[in-house]
Amino acid sequence: MNTRLDDILHKYEDLSIMLADPNVTSDPKRYAQISRDFSELEPIKEHAQHYKSLEQQIKDNQDLLADDECDAELKSIAEEENRELKQAMLDCEAALRLLLLPKDPNDHRNIILEIRAGTGGDEAALFAADLFRMYSRFAEIKGYKVTILSSNPTGIGGYKEIVAQVTGQGVFSIFKFESGTHRVQRVPTTESGGRVHTSACTVAILPEAEEVDINIRTEDLRIDVYRASGAGGQHVNKTESAVRLTHLPSGLVVTCQDQSSQHKNKAQAMKVLQARLFDQEQHAVDSERAEVRKDMVGSGDRSERIRTYNYPQGRITDHRINLTLYKLEQILGGDMDELIEALLSYHQAMLLTQQGK
Repeated sequence: MNTRLDDILHKYEDLSIMLADPNVTSDPKRYAQISRDFSELEPIKEHAQHYKSLEQQIKDNQDLLADDECDAELKSIAEEENRELKQAMLDCEAALRLLLLPKDPNDHRNIILEIRAGTGGDEAALFAADLFRMYSRFAEIKGYKVTILSSNPTGIGGYKEIVAQVTGQGVFSIFKFESGTHRVQRVPTTESGGRVHTSACTVAILPEAEEVDINIRTEDLRIDVYRASGAGGQHVNKTESAVRLTHLPSGLVVTCQDQSSQHKNKAQAMKVLQARLFDQEQHAVDSERAEVRKDMVGSGDRSERIRTYNYPQGRITDHRINLTLYKLEQILGGDMDELIEALLSYHQAMLLTQQGK
């Protein structure tokens, strides 16, 4: 542990020096990466210094206890202090082990949030709207910004599909376990017999790609423009503002019509396309990471059922970690911390288990 902590403290000092180097500050991309690495090391550095301080205090007390000329009362105080210091050192070591767990390289990124209604017709579309409200309120509480990129509303308050960008510090690290199938059990307002219906939506959390991650060649892209349809303002059906992007090599198609100008719709559609290509590339190349995720809290596959929202019983059950919370209303209102923290704790516990093998 000490050797590793020394390496971390040296790296922290090196990064600190680099951040003051004019050659680094004049390169925005390099400076951003080094700043991010520096910020990630900050809490580890503080714990490492505390750990080494505790270690030194224990050593000083042991030297005192080994001194034959030291009086008995002072030795008794040193022994009691060492017991407390050793416990504090164990606590600090446990915290360090969590901080030193392998980091997901995408944790710092913004996300593209995609919600699609699945089985259940209108009821599934209404549930999609409920999920979007839940995530939007949670994001607001966290201080994140949510921007709708495209949507396909149903006219009764639901969404067949809604895609949004969520930006902020470490957004992906908070949302990354939400990908999968979300199931709802409730009595629809149109159900006269009071029967509980089951509907489903799929959620995808895609780390937002940066320009350096994905280079889309012009010849690989087909751009179609057309008149927007549905609610959207005066431009609807009057100007060809809607945009459809088709990435020919992969067959991925992205449409966007929520903005009033063709230029804005194209820019937003490109964000979504880049995120989908980046996600596709990551899953294809990094199969080991995907397997680890599957062992821990699911594969992130949209077909995997991860959670059930049961309205009659007021409960939410996350099937990946066998967690049931009887606070449906609060969670749908954006109070997701307990749920997110439970997933993160389970993820960390599995990582620690993997390291111990």
